[in-house]
Parts: sequence; C-alpha cells; structure tokens
Amino acid sequence: MSKTITLFCAAGMSTSLLVNKMKQAAAAAGKDYDIAAFSLGELDEKGPLADVILLGPQVRYAKAKVQGKFPNTPLADIPMQMYGLMDGKGTLGLAMKLLGEE
Repeated sequence: MSKTITLFCAAGMSTSLLVNKMKQAAAAAGKDYDIAAFSLGELDEKGPLADVILLGPQVRYAKAKVQGKFPNTPLADIPMQMYGLMDGKGTLGLAMKLLGEE
C-alpha cells in the first residue's frame, strides 16, 4: 500500500512544483508514494489522510498547531534552502526518513 506524503503551504502554487519533482524522484527510486500539496486551509480535511506531513517554509509558524491536531503523524518543516532549490529528491528523502523508509 502506498504511503501518503502531504505538503501544506500558504496557497499550494510553488509547492505543486516541488511535489512534481518529488514524484519524479520517487519514480526514479522505484517508490510508490501518493504525494500532494494543499493550502493550510485544507488541513482538517487532508491532514487525517497523511502518513507524513511536510510544511512549506511560509507556514512553519503553524507547526505546533499541526502537531497538536495530528500528534501521531510524523511532521517536519521543509528547510528553506531545500524548498528554494525545489529539491524534490532531498524533500522526498526527508519524508522517507520520517516514515522510517530511508
């Protein structure tokens, strides 16, 4: 069964570019992940479906709130440099580490 990696950001635009790069990296590594980006406004709807949650740098202020809502879901904020470089492989690696699948 594929794991769900969910990214939350302010609007979902630039993060969708990162999601595409993560999907390419997953395919290259032979991994089957369901990777998607949503705005923070969709947290209550999409958060419960996530196996791991990654926050874009622009919403890292909400990390404690997200962790409080989903205490059993691994969570990290994407480092600014990784996000700025749209480093799909690195971001996928971060998610895999949280999933214990590195």
